[in-house]
Amino acid sequence: MTDAVDRALTPAAERLLTAASALFYAHGIRAVGVDTIADAAGTTKKTLYDRFGSKDALVALYLERRARTWQRFLDAEIEAAPPGAERVLAVFDAARRWQDGQDRGCAFVNAYAEVGGTDHPALPVIRTEKEWMRRRFTDLVTEAGGTAPEAVAATLHLLYEGALVASTAGNDPEALTTARKAAARLVG
Repeated sequence: MTDAVDRALTPAAERLLTAASALFYAHGIRAVGVDTIADAAGTTKKTLYDRFGSKDALVALYLERRARTWQRFLDAEIEAAPPGAERVLAVFDAARRWQDGQDRGCAFVNAYAEVGGTDHPALPVIRTEKEWMRRRFTDLVTEAGGTAPEAVAATLHLLYEGALVASTAGNDPEALTTARKAAARLVG
């Protein structure tokens, strides 16, 4: 993640990022043009380009900020759980709470569906987020005293990612609960 996520933006840039974030998540990256973003933010296309350089850079920053927000949320949820296996399972509980009211699923999976296979600046952000999640699982399994933490974490990560997709694209509201039960058998 770049320092741009944490640095203070001008009020106009903040409005642009906020508007773009809501629009990209609700409608998709390609479906939203810079005119729409500028209008929603109450600014101009020129301001968007002056502050971010390109729509692609704005997309990358949207995903960086979303990743940082999710990571902070997840870390707080994990810290609130009892030590051990419950902290591993807290990831699934946190994902379920995070998704409440968000019917479009994982922003990173959605973005990858639109920009994968290109040299889009959002790709490293997407990959970094997915790698972070896998490392987080590895750390949690290690802290819980599990054996073969890398292998278990890889399986947990697949359960987690699959449940995110199944809960929305698969129209399975119980996917994260089912994945949590499977995870409990792995780390129990």
